[in-house]
Amino acid sequence: MTQLEKAQSGIITDEMHEVAKKECVSPEYVMECVKNGQIVILNGRRNAKKIVGIGKGLKTKINASIGTSTDICDIDHERRKANIAERCGADTLMELSAAGDLDAIRGAILDEVSIPVGNVPLYQAFCETIQLRNDPSKLDPEYLFDLIERQCADGVAFMAIHCGINLFTIERMKRQGYRYGGLCSKGGTLMVQWMMKNRKENPLFEQFERVCSILKRYDTVLSLGNGIRAGAIHDSLDRAQMAELILNCELAERARQMGCQAMVEGPGHVPLDEIEANIILQKKMSNDAPYYMLGPLPSDIGAGFDHITAAIGAAQSSMYGADLICYITPAEHLGLPNEKDVEIGVKVARLAAHIGDCVKLKGRADQKDKEMSKARRDFDWKKQFENMLFPEDAKVILDDRKGITHKGCSMCGDMCALKNAEISLNSYLKGDKK
Repeated sequence: MTQLEKAQSGIITDEMHEVAKKECVSPEYVMECVKNGQIVILNGRRNAKKIVGIGKGLKTKINASIGTSTDICDIDHERRKANIAERCGADTLMELSAAGDLDAIRGAILDEVSIPVGNVPLYQAFCETIQLRNDPSKLDPEYLFDLIERQCADGVAFMAIHCGINLFTIERMKRQGYRYGGLCSKGGTLMVQWMMKNRKENPLFEQFERVCSILKRYDTVLSLGNGIRAGAIHDSLDRAQMAELILNCELAERARQMGCQAMVEGPGHVPLDEIEANIILQKKMSNDAPYYMLGPLPSDIGAGFDHITAAIGAAQSSMYGADLICYITPAEHLGLPNEKDVEIGVKVARLAAHIGDCVKLKGRADQKDKEMSKARRDFDWKKQFENMLFPEDAKVILDDRKGITHKGCSMCGDMCALKNAEISLNSYLKGDKK
């Protein structure tokens, strides 16, 4: 039985207890939300030490993506990136390799980390079809389904599967007649090409029950991929994207009815004033299914600093109810991320998600902020480091500029407001609000 089926039978599993403990909610709450498809529980089966709950009433989680490309293919490099992502606090990892021995790379990454690992089956399916037949449109659907099962059996915890691309959504794109950013999903674009050249329906949509039956067998979470997501802010909420979102929300409900855990993926590039609307639409149409946001990027001109662009969008997304955020690194739109890019991407995304959670989960997520404020007021460096999100990075800067043997920091020196307030207003400022 899957976590969803157990919840539907009124069973509180060990995994639900663990999620409840981590999130400071009751096990009964977790079970009820899993039962309703509002929380999914990721539990890899190969080197799994970390259970991750994603969804309603839980902290916003961070995904880091790694993987080879046809230009840079180094399995040891990907191992190091995976380790860095986990060490820096990523909750999940997507292995998105598109070159090399893909089975070996997936196995190495699954053995390397203890966080749940996800992937996109279409990448390997099309890569190997191109190698064998030199034409992605010659992909054999039976091979694709066999591959999905093999990857589930390997221990993949969640899969981004592009079921929402069908003849109807492609027709919406054709009738729309333009796109500023074109198509930006690798797997999605190749599936569109396969459908148009073969004049056939997407087998992942046409045989959706088969997809769910495979994933259900391994309790692999279905992440309904957004292959027609906006790759430019001026394409946000266009008819093609919305047609796919509507369909994915419907498919999430169908997956739930079959006992398969599911979440919905979102864009992409979204202007700041449309992020809330995008999340409201997804939540209303899917009965609060977990929403996995890619970025989002609220501007198209931040290359080199797109981790910051995405952090602005991620903080807003977290605040409005997104449940899982895919990090963006400084290399986005420029090249394959290196180890430093991964570190920066994870840390910036974690901070952005926390900023949103301070609003979404006020009274729970913001307690360290309160303790940090008091420790800073009282020049208590030990407590400051205990409450910082990135204490090691902060200590490097502090030691380089002055060190903790001094009160305050070198920013203001003797003009430190807190230092001078301590002299004149000490007795007024030390108390807590009752």
